[in-house]
Formats: sequence, structure tokens, C-alpha cells
Amino acid sequence: MSYPAFFDQAPAITLHDGLSQFLGAFSDGMITYHYIDAVRLAGHSCPTVAGAYLMTRRALALLYPDQTPERGKVQVRFASAADEGVTGVIGSVVSLITGAAGPGGFKGIGRNFRRQDLMYFSCAIESEASFERVDTGESVQLAMNMGRVQGDPRGGTLLRKLLEGVATPQEGEEFATLWQDRVRRILIEHADDPELISVNAATV
Repeated sequence: MSYPAFFDQAPAITLHDGLSQFLGAFSDGMITYHYIDAVRLAGHSCPTVAGAYLMTRRALALLYPDQTPERGKVQVRFASAADEGVTGVIGSVVSLITGAAGPGGFKGIGRNFRRQDLMYFSCAIESEASFERVDTGESVQLAMNMGRVQGDPRGGTLLRKLLEGVATPQEGEEFATLWQDRVRRILIEHADDPELISVNAATV
């Protein structure tokens, strides 16, 4: 499987998952996610997938300063509906990393390890997404500002030609390279940029 090298250079996210430890999937319960995991889930790499990955990373860092985040113990709410814009894509990446799920999520074992009803959409919140620790009630509200990292202007022309079916194979390769270069800059050069992932409210 061949993919851009920067996928492996993007910052990793490590969490502790009590359920995985309880059931013996990982003996110590430690799970590390990489950007390639989000790409495998979404089936593609784009600014939205990269932004969702970084937003989740930022939220967990704020909620668990100097601690290992706990997977399955964060409730996530989105201002938009699941089928509005790219909210569903963002939600799937957030769910992958945090374990938070909607009505179809894991119901738990006894009263433990529940992931069901930890993700909600169409919520009355002040920002794009809210992340809240279920144990302490501490929360952060974040927004993705992907316009912070602009794509190469040549990409728009190439995209139109591709969609019209008149692009050459070389132009298709050039478009893909330009597209992924923007994703690279988001993940590598702007991973900790407070203007890319902004904090609009916090109780931590």
C-alpha cells in the first residue's frame, strides 16, 4: 500500500481504552492512532479529515493536560446536523479516536464502557463542536478554520478539467499532488496552529 510519506509524519494520538484492556485486545489498554487510520476510515485524505483529526487531538490535549486521554469517556456534540455539509465525515473521525458514538454505539458491559449516546448532532452550542469529559464535566468548544491553509490556485482549474473528463493523466497526477500538499501543510506545518483549530469556549 503506497501513500504520501507525510501520513506517517503527522502527530500521533495516544489514548487509554479501558474496554480494550478489559477484553484483552490490548493488555495495557493503550491505543495509538495515526493519521493513516483516519484516512483508512474515510477512504480518502482531505482537509476535512485532517482538520477533524487535529481538532480531536487538540480537544483531548485540553481536556487531559499532562494525562493520557481516556477513550470512551468523552461526549461530543456538533452544532450541525449529521447530514449537513461535512459534519458526518468529521463525526466519523472523531468517533474513531474518542470512541464516542450515537444510538448505534456499544451499550457497555453492565454499567461500564458505554459508548452509546456519547455523540450528538444539531446541538445548541456556541461553536462547531463541543468535547466534554463525562467524569469531570470539563469541556471545550472548538472550530476548524480550514481556510487558514489555502490550496494551490492551479488546483481549481485542474479539478474542473477532471470533473469534465478532459484532463490528461499527467494533470490528474498534478491535481492529486497539489491536493495532498495542502493536507501536508495542515498536518505538519499547522498541527498546533491556534488559528487553524480555534478554542471558542472552555471550562477546563
